[in-house]
Amino acid sequence: MLSVTALEKRFGATPVLEDVSFDLSPGELAVLVGRSGAGKTTLLRCLDGLERPDAGTIRFDGRPLETTETALVFQEGALIDGKSALENVLDGALGREPAWREVLGWHTPEEKRLAIEQLHAVGLGGYADRRVGDLSGGQRQRVGIARALQQQPAVLLADEPVASLDPATADSVLARLSAAVDDHDLVGLVSLHQPGLAATVADRYLGVVDGRLVLDAPAAAVDADRIAEVYDDG
Repeated sequence: MLSVTALEKRFGATPVLEDVSFDLSPGELAVLVGRSGAGKTTLLRCLDGLERPDAGTIRFDGRPLETTETALVFQEGALIDGKSALENVLDGALGREPAWREVLGWHTPEEKRLAIEQLHAVGLGGYADRRVGDLSGGQRQRVGIARALQQQPAVLLADEPVASLDPATADSVLARLSAAVDDHDLVGLVSLHQPGLAATVADRYLGVVDGRLVLDAPAAAVDADRIAEVYDDG
């Protein structure tokens, strides 16, 4: 169980997150909705350890969440175009491997096997040697998911991972994220600029307005009107 309690974050004198509290369970994909600037990205960055909260706690199974237990899929993938898909996925294991291995480009056979499995899991089994700069937007995002899974996280986060994709490709990428959360029994949290895309994958909705959590409910209890209220309130 991921438990966030009374989380607060300020940039200077400006509050960005205020008294945010929620619980998410393994195997559950929660979709984070809210207007641009509402605090969604800051919340994800606090969970991933890229930002330090000013107050509150983030705990997993009753203990502080470690940065090594989280993986974040970025909006633009944050991949290295000159590397192959396999090499980018292998970068996900850097937290578990000595730095010299990355310098030399050497990885254990076990890490390579796992990385190939991750590519298969996101539907890119034949793309290991393909240069990432030559892949489509949807394929790049799936490499990003595979790299995140290579980190072997307990919590999988994604920040607007389909914002620049066409609807059909976006549906495919979200389906891969949902399957990864379910197959690996992860806590999943993805922010979406287009909440309509979440209908087939969301187990839960979290809604943020001006840094405050205004919606926290199972997907079955949330309709389009309730989601629209989050944006109207903003």
